[in-house]
Amino acid sequence: MEVAVAVVSAVTKSVVSKLITVLEKRYKELKDLEGDISFLHRELAMICGSMEVQISHKGQPSAVEILSMEEFRALAHNIEDCLDRFLPCAACEGELQIRNPRKFCHEIGRLKRELDAAHERKIRYNADFCSAAAESDLDDNPVDQENPGAYGASPAVGIEEAKRELCKSLVDGGQASRRKLKVVSIVGFGGSGKTALAWEVYNCPQVAEQFSCRAWVTVASNQIHGVAAKEALLTAILEGLLGEEAQESVPQKLRQLQQHISRLLQTKRCLIVIDNIKMELWDVIKPIFPDEKGSRILVTTTVTSVANACSLPDGYVYSIRSLSAEQSKDYLDKNVFVNGCSPDLERGSTAIVNKCDGHPLALVSVAKALQGHKLTGDLCEKMTHNLCSRMDENKNGHFTKLGQVLMNNYSSLPGNSLKTCLLYSSLFPNDRPVSRKTLTGRWLAEGYIDGDQEIADKKLDELIDRNIILPVDPSNNGKAKTCKPHGIMHQFMLHKSMASNFIATSLSARNRSNFRHLIIEKHTNGTACNMGHGTSPAGRGRDPLHKFFSSLKEKVDNLFSGSAGEQLRPRSLTVFGSAEEAVPDLTSFELLRVLDLKECNGLNEEHLGHIYKLLHLKYLTLGSSVSNLSVQMERLHCLETLDLRKTKIETLPVEVISLPHLAHLYGKMKLKRISGKNHKRFLQGKSNLQTLAGVVIDNNSGFPELMVHMKKLTKVKIWCESNSTDCSYAVLSEAIHKFAQDGMSTPVGARSLSLHLNDSSKDLLNHHQGDNTMAASRKGYLSSLKLQGSLNQFPQFVMSLRGLKELCLAYTNLTGPHLLLGLRKLRHLVYLKLVEVHLADLDIKHGDFPSLQHLCLMVREPRFPTIQEGALPRLTSVQLLCKGLVGLCDHIKVECLDALCEIALDSQVNQETIRLWQNEAKKHPKSPKVLLLKRVDPADTRSPAKYVATDHGSLKPPVQGTP
Repeated sequence: MEVAVAVVSAVTKSVVSKLITVLEKRYKELKDLEGDISFLHRELAMICGSMEVQISHKGQPSAVEILSMEEFRALAHNIEDCLDRFLPCAACEGELQIRNPRKFCHEIGRLKRELDAAHERKIRYNADFCSAAAESDLDDNPVDQENPGAYGASPAVGIEEAKRELCKSLVDGGQASRRKLKVVSIVGFGGSGKTALAWEVYNCPQVAEQFSCRAWVTVASNQIHGVAAKEALLTAILEGLLGEEAQESVPQKLRQLQQHISRLLQTKRCLIVIDNIKMELWDVIKPIFPDEKGSRILVTTTVTSVANACSLPDGYVYSIRSLSAEQSKDYLDKNVFVNGCSPDLERGSTAIVNKCDGHPLALVSVAKALQGHKLTGDLCEKMTHNLCSRMDENKNGHFTKLGQVLMNNYSSLPGNSLKTCLLYSSLFPNDRPVSRKTLTGRWLAEGYIDGDQEIADKKLDELIDRNIILPVDPSNNGKAKTCKPHGIMHQFMLHKSMASNFIATSLSARNRSNFRHLIIEKHTNGTACNMGHGTSPAGRGRDPLHKFFSSLKEKVDNLFSGSAGEQLRPRSLTVFGSAEEAVPDLTSFELLRVLDLKECNGLNEEHLGHIYKLLHLKYLTLGSSVSNLSVQMERLHCLETLDLRKTKIETLPVEVISLPHLAHLYGKMKLKRISGKNHKRFLQGKSNLQTLAGVVIDNNSGFPELMVHMKKLTKVKIWCESNSTDCSYAVLSEAIHKFAQDGMSTPVGARSLSLHLNDSSKDLLNHHQGDNTMAASRKGYLSSLKLQGSLNQFPQFVMSLRGLKELCLAYTNLTGPHLLLGLRKLRHLVYLKLVEVHLADLDIKHGDFPSLQHLCLMVREPRFPTIQEGALPRLTSVQLLCKGLVGLCDHIKVECLDALCEIALDSQVNQETIRLWQNEAKKHPKSPKVLLLKRVDPADTRSPAKYVATDHGSLKPPVQGTP
């Protein structure tokens, strides 16, 4: 039920925001309704708060309470629908006329009466959301104190290599290293085997013999907070270290406990394991450990930032990996299919491996459930098909722990907004990673985030930090460019979303008009696909009384409503595959805010005609079958994001970029010259465009003169096909310089430029005429710059950029000395990517690049630069991408890069080269990981390729680009 509360909370807060807008604008047509609107505002806020209180008690709601909450959720949706149908665009300034004000007044009055009636029913049937529900007696993180390894994914699965690595990290090192405190962190998704791995390491004889005292402490997820929690943790540590010497008179106060443990650590070398560490507890523990006595601390956590904080400055972080398909299959062969696999059982084994997706606890749970049964392929498939439903139904069975762990990953998220964003991520098939821009842009368009793009990015980063969302293809700054939920979590969230009427995966779903988000996957033969997951009717797993009432309610609803002219209420529609059956139904989707047809094939003019009628649309993305847009696009008044990257559109109608709320435009298109009122609007600085990625500039382009007046533009991508004789050339040069200079007077934030040059435009950044010379000498501000194309010299424009953090130079044909001459001026660079034929003449010396953390070198010939000792003091990641690399790089000494944590190579290098780099990495104090990245060539040969991770369990930040 907690999932349903998060959904209704998000919707209610969105509705309350709209009601506040109505009250603030005080529409003259509503002067007699101000009291009713204020009532709705207060009532919805109270409903939201009372539901959150109910869930905070961790009690199981009764069937009546569940039905009452569902009624209020439906009412919140009805109010939201009413506001969308009758109110003008809330983002527009001024008092616009309400559509059919008389009918709107009637609807508001009706909704108020329905809300009153629902409130009376809640009181009548004692459905008090705020009742003092009993605390759940289920510990979120139960541990067998006799064997902590029994928690989670025990028996341990696939941890042999990880165990050896962690044991080595705890006991190895020279005398100086052994005398210093070291903290080793194990981080990973819930149920991935962190505790089992830590338990194996804790009990390893080679580890145990190194320490005179050892202690194992577990921090329960539902443990008390504040000073009492800190005292409880320190007491457990002290009692563990003292062992049989512990007395009943162990000090109880925080300060005394700290002093007692500190004195003990001064005389003995100790190993302390803290399972499920929290940041607020670590801040209390860390100061009491003496730095020079050689003790070791091993912590486990689901949060990457906590792991990093614990292990700084000289510790080690081990990111636990999902099991590979081979490891999963091997476990099943040893524990389930002990008599071998027939072709039929092989089919069942494959189904289990695919469903569990490398999650140890899921794999162990299925294996235990199959024990004692007569094994068949059908049984194995049936066992995994409705895996999430089994977690609901089998309260004391093999899947109970798995359900608790997955639910804890969700319920531990702070705030309903973040929970709803996670639910929303299950919209996308898990075998198709979704881009950061798509996910965060849709969150904003749906109203699930109260804020801007920066806040949306922080929400996504928090989910990634907790290892619930996995980065797949990170961008230059290390943030996820594409991502996906952890496989088993995706299945769990989709199941919960469907049960709460949040997501439907078919137009034929029961109660389809109640779902807020619809996904349709159509094969070319017209058959629907269920997203690769077992589905269950809404409400599965609830008690029989609730099922009876729900069934009765559905029959009554069906009796009094017909399907003819049914208006569907989803706020988003996502279509994969054929458009034949899905898109014509858009006539029934009048309130859509998000329409994602990027992966939809077969769109035609009739389909597009329906799209132009969706007047509430905020987010639209189209696919490869679209080659032009009509001027009717100007009807989409509310549109904020338009993604045309997969289309075949070459030239965009003027009416598109004139849309008043359009903030983000993606694609590769030409813009014609603008005249009349649209031109005047741009000259007045009224354009709302923030992202334009990107535009093709030729001698007929009207964009350069408009760019100067786009006051809100922060990200622009340009393909320059003009030359120095075109009139647009000088205007474009001026616009680019002004774009950078304007950044100096605005709040510091992401401001980026991507520029693809041709041979005729190589001097674009050094092109100055008349007064532009003085302007060019001024400093500018960009946070990110990408230049692709031949240059005659390192541009003065680039060296003038203050605070430039990310720089990519591709195919510039500049020599190493010329590159260094400019690069040394950029003292704040954090990320640098160089793409050339070779970089043998690049000599990076002591003191160069003091801030650089990520270096990506991509070459066709295996000739890399020289990196001298003392250079790159903060470098944590180096990527040496060349499929022809053989052996080590003679002029790059890994041991001289003190902060190095990661080395990436092209996956096509030979095995001997990989082995040599792995051995070299083991000699480094931080034992940096050696990653293999697979090159993916683009369809457009002029565009860079990208590299993606090949390791099933290692979704580390690969970097885009190509030599």
